[in-house]
Amino acid sequence: MKQYFRSIVEGAIEKLVESGLPIDRSSIPIIIEYPDKKYGDYSTNVAFTISRILKKKPYDVAQILVDKIHDPNIEKIEVSGGFINFRVKRDFWYMVLERILKEREKYGSLNVGQGKRVNIEFVSANPTGPLHVGHGRGAVVGDSLARLLEKVGFEVTREYYINDAGKQVKLLGESILARMYELTGGEHTFPEDGYKGKYIYDLAKMALNEKPHVLDMEKEEAIEELSFWAVNRMMERINNDLRDLGIEFDVYFSERTLYNEEIKRTIEELEKKGYTYEKDGAIWFKSTPFGDEKDRVLIRSDGTPTYFASDIAYHRNKFLRNYDFYINVWGADHHGYIKRVKGAIKALGFDDSKLDILLIQMVNLVRNGKPVTMSKREGEIVTLRWLLDEVGKDAIRFIFLTRKQDAHLDFDISIATKQTEENPVFYVQYAHARICSIYRTAMEKNLDIDLTRNEIKYSLISEEEEIEILKKLAIFPDIIEACVKNYEPHRITFYLMELASLFHSYYNRFKVLEQNDDLRIARVALCEGVRIVIKEGLRLIGVSAPEVM
Repeated sequence: MKQYFRSIVEGAIEKLVESGLPIDRSSIPIIIEYPDKKYGDYSTNVAFTISRILKKKPYDVAQILVDKIHDPNIEKIEVSGGFINFRVKRDFWYMVLERILKEREKYGSLNVGQGKRVNIEFVSANPTGPLHVGHGRGAVVGDSLARLLEKVGFEVTREYYINDAGKQVKLLGESILARMYELTGGEHTFPEDGYKGKYIYDLAKMALNEKPHVLDMEKEEAIEELSFWAVNRMMERINNDLRDLGIEFDVYFSERTLYNEEIKRTIEELEKKGYTYEKDGAIWFKSTPFGDEKDRVLIRSDGTPTYFASDIAYHRNKFLRNYDFYINVWGADHHGYIKRVKGAIKALGFDDSKLDILLIQMVNLVRNGKPVTMSKREGEIVTLRWLLDEVGKDAIRFIFLTRKQDAHLDFDISIATKQTEENPVFYVQYAHARICSIYRTAMEKNLDIDLTRNEIKYSLISEEEEIEILKKLAIFPDIIEACVKNYEPHRITFYLMELASLFHSYYNRFKVLEQNDDLRIARVALCEGVRIVIKEGLRLIGVSAPEVM
């Protein structure tokens, strides 16, 4: 609805321009906000911006603009200290409900994206261990943002970058081989930096079943074969966890495919552009001109590429695929990596402003407010699988989005398993289930609530609580637009909790299934509008909308 009022204000400004006032319309941002309800339904501060141009008082400019505004849906316009406040006619809110009932799950869809292509890369966890809860938060943020981007008209590609090359993968194979020797009573020395945890023993037992011959191979050959095999097994496990979290990817990009041609071409390009030099037998990238604290090694003195070299080659590959823009979802510990990656993209001649990087902060697991301690760990991490088994997909996805992604999150397992209003996902899902129960009760009592057959007398929806619900339903498209514009999918959960709260209060105070036929149909229509929006809002964050709870 903000867009509707933006267009009204734009029209008033155009009239000022036509009257000869020296205003450059393109330089004036039109911001529409929700004021305190005592002032109205929508508000704009645009008069303050124009006042600086015209050298007039904001109040006077606001009055001039108000005189140019004539809209049948506006009941009253007031100026308060330069702010223009709009109060909307009740019929406007009825039109919103009518629109929701007509568009259903398409309500809130916008054409912001206009079919532009976006690549969003998220999770991309190293296949050397199981996913932990931090990976899970990044997965939920990335997938929810992808769903929201699709909702507003972008063509989205979800991508997972598999780090399946280099020293860490070799170390995985070496760790498994050591455990295989241990399990068969052979002599073994576990690598100093090897991967620990029960999952390595599990992989070793699987390897003894599937690849017992590696015990008779030369050590280096055995490690190479086990490394490749283990990456595939770990990716199977990672994908199973992600599928159970409701996440699928369109593209899995293997780091191995970059060796050696793509990395070689990438470094050659950087060399031609003058962004590399040799020192101590290694090849370096000049990253300091791009704001990095020091230059970075691309090729080590032994001739092997660094992870940074393969990351540059990977981003070159992505940019050559010609998406309109790119989003990377990284852990907060990658903060220092941003300047050097964007610098390399720019050095290669690409527009680095097309890449946005979201940083995901840590998740702290607590139970009844106290840190979770457990023996069921994989090395030193709490796995995503463990949390899935404890609380389930819906609770994980919803609660992961109850704080902005760049803020630390305390995930209280005891709250996530409660069936009370204290549990936010239960509270929202229960609102949906309650509305579904209204339909079942109507059928049991043989009450006619068919909205397609009966005329809906919207004017009967007149209680203050009902109007507040209508106003909340009206801002759903604005919430979606803000989620996409700011890359903040957590706004959906806050909105859904507010809408659910309004509905629960209304449900507890008023009878929906009144004997009065017209009032019953009108109230069922209002409830159906709430149900449609809650269900679609939950879908956008990958959470189910149960009909019975």
